[in-house]
Amino acid sequence: MIQGVLSRAPATDAAAAAMKAKRAASIPEDEESARGKRLQLHDCTTEQGPGSAVAARERVVAEAAETRGLRLLSLLLRCAEAVAADQLPEARDMLQEIAELASPFGSSPERVAAYFGDALCARVLSSYLGAYSPLLAASPLAAAQSRRVSSAFQAYNALSPLVKFSHFTANKAILQALDGEDRVHVVDLDIMQGLQWPGLFHMLASRPCRPLSLRVTGLGASLDVLHATGRRLADFAASLGLPFEFHPIEGKIGHVADAAALLGPRGHPHHLEATVVYWMHHCLYDVTGSDAGTVRLLKSLRPKLVTIVEQDLGHSGDFLGRFVEALHYYSALFDALGDGASAGATEEERYAVERLLLGAEIRNIVAVGGPKRTGEVRVERWGDELRRAGFRPVSLTGAPAAQARLLLGMYPWKGYTLVEEDGCLKLGWKDLSLLTASSWEPTTAEDGLVVLAAAARQEGQDS
Repeated sequence: MIQGVLSRAPATDAAAAAMKAKRAASIPEDEESARGKRLQLHDCTTEQGPGSAVAARERVVAEAAETRGLRLLSLLLRCAEAVAADQLPEARDMLQEIAELASPFGSSPERVAAYFGDALCARVLSSYLGAYSPLLAASPLAAAQSRRVSSAFQAYNALSPLVKFSHFTANKAILQALDGEDRVHVVDLDIMQGLQWPGLFHMLASRPCRPLSLRVTGLGASLDVLHATGRRLADFAASLGLPFEFHPIEGKIGHVADAAALLGPRGHPHHLEATVVYWMHHCLYDVTGSDAGTVRLLKSLRPKLVTIVEQDLGHSGDFLGRFVEALHYYSALFDALGDGASAGATEEERYAVERLLLGAEIRNIVAVGGPKRTGEVRVERWGDELRRAGFRPVSLTGAPAAQARLLLGMYPWKGYTLVEEDGCLKLGWKDLSLLTASSWEPTTAEDGLVVLAAAARQEGQDS
């Protein structure tokens, strides 16, 4: 991809000459540095024996990798600055050097640089063409591509606790909200393969009083995929003896005109059901369609609980700010996946996850600015938006937090962190927060009066 754009994009003779001069000047220094390291290694081998030679060789390799990683980081930041300043020939030249140094099969910095370089290349190409559009949309994914993405999600689930954290934490919160309810309705805004719901089914079947009805409404891009998901969930529910109904909706939640479409056909006793809503946020494609429409629908639906797992990654602001934040975020994810692969997963599984999932997200963020850019104001933090829409937080401390800690204890590497903050749970890697799970319930009339009274008191104090 990068080489293709470089060959098509116009070049200035001055930029090309400057690039050649810069490389020519750097070669002797690189060769001299490498020669010095080889001499040091030879001296160590001669003086201290083979054991020390192995250690010295490992140090040299580590130092070389660190130098390469720092060079790639510098190139990525300078290239992003050039793109932000619309200096496309300069950006193109740096992309060629990034392509030579980076590799999707190398170290964490090299893998990150490969995908960010590809995304910057797509951004440069879009600038030359004067067109910006999402690189991966929610609709008509080919069946084969849909299967590959599904397989990558399953591999991601094995490589990292992030997906399991989203599922287990949400299921525990939903189970608590459904205490005493015998008619259950789950709305999944982006159900995909429905991987998390068998766990909830099993917990519901284990309760002393089993539900009289269990219904799942799943939204997605492909009706064929939705039907396949529904069949799998129906088979699992039948194996547990649970009454089950699946309601597929092809489309996006923000485009659903009326909450009645989610509540079921006319005559359905939806007023007897306890409705819960779940959404695991990602940047693979636009899920909501219209954020404002999504908020309106949730307000009119008034579910018993809304559980959201959000990426701690912003999409607002200028291009350079988004790029730096995304580079920091995905560097942590790639670092974590590297540990996951070393803990037993295969390199092929990691590559599939990084190419089909993380790489696609990076392209959407860097090349487009988000899964969808329509001019509509997008919600930056859904928790804050739900609070403004009349929902109040439900604390995830207690059983959901204990479940999350138990989950992290199942993994052999120790870089993941769990933080409780304002009733939310934050899962991070080496102190960088990656995901935030939160739960929300509609405020009652009494809650509204309390809020108004507090506002009036504050206004009186200010005056």
